[in-house]
Amino acid sequence: MPAAAQSKVNIEQNFADSLTVLPKEELAVAGGFYVPAYSSVAMSQGKLRVDFSVTLSVHNASESQPLVVKRIAYFDTAGKQVESYLKAPVALRPLATVSIFIPTDDVRGGTGANFIVDWAATGDIAEPVVEALMVGGVANAHYAFISQGRPTRTATKK
Repeated sequence: MPAAAQSKVNIEQNFADSLTVLPKEELAVAGGFYVPAYSSVAMSQGKLRVDFSVTLSVHNASESQPLVVKRIAYFDTAGKQVESYLKAPVALRPLATVSIFIPTDDVRGGTGANFIVDWAATGDIAEPVVEALMVGGVANAHYAFISQGRPTRTATKK
């Protein structure tokens, strides 16, 4: 049985210093990101599988506005949701970050694992930076690479 991803992660507790109270104003701007996350990669003409740890980071790129993170969900190669990391939306302080860690031995995501991150704000805001960092190795070779999130919908006002 593979180790579980951070299903028990408590973003509110683990990142308390990065969070602030949810804005009372209407969330007038919203967007979303798709982030490829390669928890396993085929090598040696497909004869070898290398597993990677994955760290998803969600950065509020605004210097002045809170960013509301509405959803962080992890999906496998077949598009089946593996984990959901938020029970309720959280608000990131300006320039703050939250992250999710998937250990190397959690291979449930497979070669086509991905995250969906939905966000919102009360008004114009710098688009968040959402990336996945993969780290792993085989024998004496070690690899690290970043996968940048791609907008699934343009940040729009409601």
